[in-house]
Amino acid sequence: MKDQNYIKIFDTTLRDGEQSPGASMNIEEKLKIAAALEELGVDIIEAGFPAASKGDFEAVSHVSEAVKKSSVCALSRASKHDIQTAADALKNAAQPRIHTFISTSDLHMEHKLQLNANEVYEKVIESVSFARNLCDDVEWSCEDGTRTSLDFMCRTVEAAIKNGATTINIPDTVGYSVPEEFTHIIEHLINNVPNIDKVTLSTHCHNDLGLAVANSLAGVKAGARQVECTINGLGERAGNAAMEEIVMAIRTRNDLMPFNTNIKTENIAKTSKLVSAVTGFPVQFNKAIVGKNAFAHEAGIHQDGMLKNNKTYEIMTPESVGVSESNLVMGKHSGRHAFKQKISELGYSISDNAVEEAFEKFKSLADKKKTIYDEDIIAIIDDQVIRVNDTVILKDLQVVAGTKGPQKAEINLVVNDEIKNITSTGDGPVDAIFNGLSQIVPHKAKLLLYQVHAVTEGTDAQAEVSVRLSEEGKTVVGLGADTDTLVASAKAYINALNKLIIKREKTAPAQMAGI
Repeated sequence: MKDQNYIKIFDTTLRDGEQSPGASMNIEEKLKIAAALEELGVDIIEAGFPAASKGDFEAVSHVSEAVKKSSVCALSRASKHDIQTAADALKNAAQPRIHTFISTSDLHMEHKLQLNANEVYEKVIESVSFARNLCDDVEWSCEDGTRTSLDFMCRTVEAAIKNGATTINIPDTVGYSVPEEFTHIIEHLINNVPNIDKVTLSTHCHNDLGLAVANSLAGVKAGARQVECTINGLGERAGNAAMEEIVMAIRTRNDLMPFNTNIKTENIAKTSKLVSAVTGFPVQFNKAIVGKNAFAHEAGIHQDGMLKNNKTYEIMTPESVGVSESNLVMGKHSGRHAFKQKISELGYSISDNAVEEAFEKFKSLADKKKTIYDEDIIAIIDDQVIRVNDTVILKDLQVVAGTKGPQKAEINLVVNDEIKNITSTGDGPVDAIFNGLSQIVPHKAKLLLYQVHAVTEGTDAQAEVSVRLSEEGKTVVGLGADTDTLVASAKAYINALNKLIIKREKTAPAQMAGI
């Protein structure tokens, strides 16, 4: 008998998370995240939208082959072509799932689909039955569910169940709902749809009003037993429900929410850092659970309470999500073995070659910095993660800056294994660097964001730079870290350019989903 209080965690970081502007990932990066999600204990990994592009198809195929313990899911529109493509991409999956959807709100049916309700109803029957002939595990979603009439929702959900759906997902596609309303929707379906007890009800909430997690938990309390979410709340517009917040809310308030998941919470922090490094989306300092300040206490009264009993101001321990106190044991005299052990303690598992490269960078950093913090080592590892298979690589950089202009940058790059160099000027050293990079790697992208913050304290701290570029509707985010802010800036811009090169190859089909 199945556990009635077990909540399946459906992670869509690789699909809905990637639809966040600038968050494109290559196959190698998706495989890294998929492996981390599987280790985290995620039940279902939504690997992508195979019909979107050749790259998406290949990514889903590779993830399907690599993942063994979690189910691997592929998204498709309500078309036989999309569904067949999804099935083909999943052919080597140990536990495949096809996830098909269609809009059901009056607004979407009229303006997006240009179909009437009966036509949409017939498409539900056709798509779900076709998917079920190809796969035993079929999920169906009513896009824009929270703005769909309840009568029509019940009708389409009943049709989906009759034709073989095993999971019914209710998306709050535009983050419009509030908890009380979402509770009512789930309860209404449970009370009015025949055979609803034969399927798993699911939530998929967006965060446009900041209510994605609250709505998801409301759905769970009402009877949903699957939650669709992403690491760090990554996703389109304001993002999706954050997995770490949902899981830790259930764990921390088990008195009011007596549910359980398979998530190994001690892996949350490292998974969060990996997704941030790969996507180039820094985690805000005050982000719940995984933010840098989530367990920081500055106010004197708080510090006093913490010293007496940490439960005075902490409702969960840092260790419960994989966060440990920074320590200062690593330095210029530390050896390879100690460094490798430190990487393991921080939750990373990388190849011997990668360890060697990271160790050399660590020794170089130790020569520059008085004190090495865990965050410094994490920045080194993350810097490596985001530079796998780069087309453009920084070889060296020299900058002339100061009060007398123009500022000048001498740049040497490796582009497709060919060395290229240039001397450029600009209104400030960063502008000079970016001008030079734009000349070596021509593009039409506009710089939307340039942001710098220190990884740790002190004047010798590593700088972490974020750069956001936009070209013809394609947005990318690049990250770079170095003790030299200008070098970090160059790395971030180059990281963004590499992502832009990848994204140029991706072409999304019309009416691509943000369910």
